[in-house]
Amino acid sequence: MYDPSQVGKKGSIFGLPYNLEESDLVLLPVHLDVTVSYGQGTSKAPDLILDESSQLDLSLRSISNPWALKMAMFDRIVAGIQNEIHRGRAINVIDALEAGREPEKDQLAFVNDFCKSTHDRIAEVAQSFLELGKMVGVIGGDHSSPLGLMRALAKQQDFGILQIDAHMDLRKAYEGFKFSHASIMYNAMQENGITSLTQVGIRDFCEEEENFISTCDKPIHVFYDEDIYRQHLEGKPWKKQVEEIVKTLPENVYISFDMDGLDPSLCPNTGTPVAGGLQFNQTIYLLEEVVKSGKKIIGFDVCEAGNDPWDANVAARVIYRIATLVGVSRGLLSFD
Repeated sequence: MYDPSQVGKKGSIFGLPYNLEESDLVLLPVHLDVTVSYGQGTSKAPDLILDESSQLDLSLRSISNPWALKMAMFDRIVAGIQNEIHRGRAINVIDALEAGREPEKDQLAFVNDFCKSTHDRIAEVAQSFLELGKMVGVIGGDHSSPLGLMRALAKQQDFGILQIDAHMDLRKAYEGFKFSHASIMYNAMQENGITSLTQVGIRDFCEEEENFISTCDKPIHVFYDEDIYRQHLEGKPWKKQVEEIVKTLPENVYISFDMDGLDPSLCPNTGTPVAGGLQFNQTIYLLEEVVKSGKKIIGFDVCEAGNDPWDANVAARVIYRIATLVGVSRGLLSFD
């Protein structure tokens, strides 16, 4: 008897009336930004996104009755006080490195141990829902947040990652942090079930990451933001560029969406904003074409929204669009 035109339920993702037990898709909020190397605050994004999400109008031009996909958000996984304690330790490590000193080994060990236990817990929770046949997504937090979900999915099936991002995130243990936000894709590529990586919107990267791409035994396809825009200026339609991106993807696809992949005007308070970037509808077109090509979306994350209502508003819309596309790819919803 749900009426999507009425006021949404406050405190429920997108104002939907569904609980965890009856939901098709469970969203795991990960309040984590321990290892961020620039701006802080992404750990607070899941709560803001939840608040902002209830004011979205739920009809879409491209998908019939998208609100019929039953979704609910899980409880907090990372305690805020623990995030802050270990963030303080990480800052001590970063300050030492920036001053040219060796960081205290115990501080670094505390951070790495905490992040490992957090990802283990996320993997455990994700696995419990996957075993019930539910789809799972992660709301970060910094971009290290989804590693546990990726690992849980990799135990079930092989898949490739489609990453929307300004950064490659292919550094090995950046700043000594094994689970750094800048190391998420390096860590992901160590998982046996993850077979390939396609990156779109990249515009900040280093030599170490380029070297990793050239030596990695798994295919990594990079679509640089500068090249995307240059091809646009030279008259190459986005449709043609999207076709080339989709061709790099296997049958099963995991979407990893860092909000800094978008134009910074859409998420100015993200942890590491970079000039340039994709537009909202440009990105949605890409994701829709992935699904229209017959690919199966097996999971996703949306990370790095800032501690700001505008960032949370845009992130909520990104999450809603990706979630409904997951529903289409799994046969629970259909394109209009």
